Amino acid sequence: MDQEDSLYSYYLPTDSDLDLSFTSATTLSARSSLTLSFNDRLSTASTSHPRPHRRHDNPHWAAVDAATTLSGDGALHLRHLKLHRLVGAGNLGRVFLCRLRDYDHASFALKVVDRDSLSPKKISHIQTEAQILSSLDHPFLPTLYAHIEVSHYICLLMDFCPNGDLHALIRKQPSNRLPLHAVRFFAAEVLVALEYLHAQGIVYRDLKPENILIREDGHVMLSDFDLCFSSEISPKLESKKHNMAGSRRYACVTEFTAEPTAAFSKSCVGTPEYLAPKLVGGNGHGNGVDWWAFGVLIYELLHGTTPFKGSTKESTLRNIASTSGVKFHVAEGEPGMDDARDLVVMLLVKDPRRRLGCARGATDIKRHPFFDGIKWPLIRTYRPPEVRGLAVRWMTKSKANVAGAMSPRRQRCLWKKLRNLMRIKRSKHRLNCNSNYYSYVEYNIH
Repeated sequence: MDQEDSLYSYYLPTDSDLDLSFTSATTLSARSSLTLSFNDRLSTASTSHPRPHRRHDNPHWAAVDAATTLSGDGALHLRHLKLHRLVGAGNLGRVFLCRLRDYDHASFALKVVDRDSLSPKKISHIQTEAQILSSLDHPFLPTLYAHIEVSHYICLLMDFCPNGDLHALIRKQPSNRLPLHAVRFFAAEVLVALEYLHAQGIVYRDLKPENILIREDGHVMLSDFDLCFSSEISPKLESKKHNMAGSRRYACVTEFTAEPTAAFSKSCVGTPEYLAPKLVGGNGHGNGVDWWAFGVLIYELLHGTTPFKGSTKESTLRNIASTSGVKFHVAEGEPGMDDARDLVVMLLVKDPRRRLGCARGATDIKRHPFFDGIKWPLIRTYRPPEVRGLAVRWMTKSKANVAGAMSPRRQRCLWKKLRNLMRIKRSKHRLNCNSNYYSYVEYNIH
């Protein structure tokens, strides 16, 4: 977004109710105060969006299901929610921490947008966000539990991330930069999230640390989808032969890629320091703006600043549009830093036709040496890095039961089958742990 979000600590009484009126005396927009007066008889029934790949391990769905089961029409309404505090605000709306009545174990984020205070263009942005949120089903992207429209307000009930955003975490680190292993962890999860979005034909256009939230378990969640736009995708199956090191064997790998290479937009939106040269030029841009922003993100995580930042907004845009390349300021000799620099240089190529990721998306980026050793199908099971200011809370036994976790007996059986499977695979060949997530491998001996 053009305007960065701000955090507030405005608390409501613990018995506050969405059915009551309250006024927040903050000066966020043109109006000095906003009175939310929800009358449930004006509200429309909510639209819930179950996620088959997220529902089995998400205790929040149990809370939503319980509330909708007790509802007269089987839908979630604002009267079921209890506000606790205002946690953030932007140029489209405000985000509140809330919980369901009679169920305090699940916290949600409620984004409230006042249609009467927005221009038609911004209303279209929030409609785009609601539409995209309703289609997402990924561990590093938010779940939309309900979309409620009441009077002139649009309310989106989503996941709440108690660890804040990545920008705040960076500011808690020495020299405002993360250690290399933490950069690799967060960058890998953001890469997987972008891969999913691009496979759906969605160009994100707002990647920055402020929009990368950190869940309770320490993993990431992208937020703010109002600047996205959708495009057609061109799914491809490509077969390649790779020589296996130390043998005469060849691996025939069939890779699936789905990148919106035909995406095109002339809208100039985003945060200045993360804008790609095509966005600055205003001549139209495509999927490459996300991979440029991904390179800027990695640079900022490593350095604590962005690569083309100037003293003013105008000087920053001139630096981005210039022909000069990216400069680094980290001391030489830090283990793994050369690979990180090489990846950043390949992502910050100003010609999108030569930029890494623009042709085949995350498939090529995953193969870069910076991500060597990452087992992509297992990335959501990785333990988050231990860095200053990151408090990771593991799922308790009661929450695991609510989420429908497997029984100990079933877990033992699953692990036994997995060990047997890996024993068989090791006897035949050694898998490349950095191969694409969608690869199918066949081996021929020549």
